Amino acid sequence: MSTNEVMARLEAAVSALGDVDVSAWPEDSLREQLGQLSTALVALDAALSRVADGVRARGLRIEEPVSA
Repeated sequence: MSTNEVMARLEAAVSALGDVDVSAWPEDSLREQLGQLSTALVALDAALSRVADGVRARGLRIEEPVSA
């Protein structure tokens, strides 16, 4: 997979997550989905950490973009 494809997929993932608003979920739905949500969040955290660690291992820093 090319770097452009990877970046497009990462941007799509960020966009999809931007649409998630658990505060709008009914309490019962959140309780029903909590196990699945927790599993997804832990997997996402591990994947992001792996990518960030790979960047840092190459001697680069991950910085927050400066707002215009």
